[in-house]
Amino acid sequence: MDAAEIQTAKTETQEPPPRVAADAPGVLQVLPALVTGGVERGAVDVALAAKAAGLRSYVVSAGGPMQRELNRAGVTHIQAPTDSKNLFTLRANTRLLVDLIQRHKIDIVHARSRAPAWSAKAAAAQTGTAFLTTFHATYNYGNLIKKAYNRVMTQGDRVIAISEFIRDHIIGHYHTDWARVRVIHRGVDTAIFDPAAVSAERVVKLAQQWRLPDGLPVIMLPGRLTRWKGQILLLRALAKLENKGFRCLLVGDDQGNSAYQDEIERTARKLGLEGHVHVVGDCNDMAAAYKLADVVVSASTDPEGFGRVAIEGQALGRPVVAPRHGAAPEQISHGETGWLYTPGDADDLAHVLTLALGLDEAARDRLHAKAIANVRNHFTKEEMCRKTIALYGEMAERRRLG
Repeated sequence: MDAAEIQTAKTETQEPPPRVAADAPGVLQVLPALVTGGVERGAVDVALAAKAAGLRSYVVSAGGPMQRELNRAGVTHIQAPTDSKNLFTLRANTRLLVDLIQRHKIDIVHARSRAPAWSAKAAAAQTGTAFLTTFHATYNYGNLIKKAYNRVMTQGDRVIAISEFIRDHIIGHYHTDWARVRVIHRGVDTAIFDPAAVSAERVVKLAQQWRLPDGLPVIMLPGRLTRWKGQILLLRALAKLENKGFRCLLVGDDQGNSAYQDEIERTARKLGLEGHVHVVGDCNDMAAAYKLADVVVSASTDPEGFGRVAIEGQALGRPVVAPRHGAAPEQISHGETGWLYTPGDADDLAHVLTLALGLDEAARDRLHAKAIANVRNHFTKEEMCRKTIALYGEMAERRRLG
């Protein structure tokens, strides 16, 4: 991207810019794109909340469907190739960010992914702007070069860890000063993931679409069809259940990996689960899907920085089972709001599934109430945004004082 392209970088809004004080802190979030996922959802939620709180809020990305939410709220989006890892593009992105920081008098640059973080870090250093990162996952590494690439996410003046598990990973693997790290859990939108907000008609529509018989409990694993999400592990556990009177729904897109879906279906037949397990593809009404489920399963074989399934399922009052690694032990109170099992252990997963399926009506009602309260007390979108904006204020004040 040359100087002319920088000057013509697309700034897309559908409403006038936020009416805020000229000296209000300016925050520029940088991420690869606005397609889907936890990184993108968090960036949009915080951008909207920052604007509502009176900050000057900007987002830089390569664009995507979620950009419409920014446009509707009047948050300025600048389109740039921040999804590229090309060295020359990273350097051009640095020049673009320097220009944006200076032109919009940005106080804080908030990087949410590794490739754009390298450009954001360089631009912040050149302009004397505060630099913030959010560390979203373990970013597995197999060599020192990959670890060095990941390390940029620990080099913010402040580093947001999305869970205590991620905080411990950052400090243990990258020797980051603990005083620079802030734990801010991801949050669920309780206006969407609310049992009272999901009509019976929406649930019935999904049940009919998926051809579910009446009276059989539904076990649901939401997640894209990729091996580490643990679909095969769940099948092995289901094969161990004495009572095969259930339907298991694997909800998620195969993202073009039809070979893995074929393997799942072959494994189901081999284990005698044909007719009990259905790969139903993507779903555009996950709140209704969760409400339809009797048990929600997270079966990830790798530790997750913050799996949304456990929180979204609890928000709808569903019994949730998840592996005892990653952030799951922070999300679930074992035996109270769900169950934890030994990671990768099909026998233990079958055991907790039996417990969840065996709940009587009174026990299910108690868990329902406790699960919803757990989410609303600890894992809401509002709390995530409040803590992030408070951190923006802290960093802006530190910069003002020099």
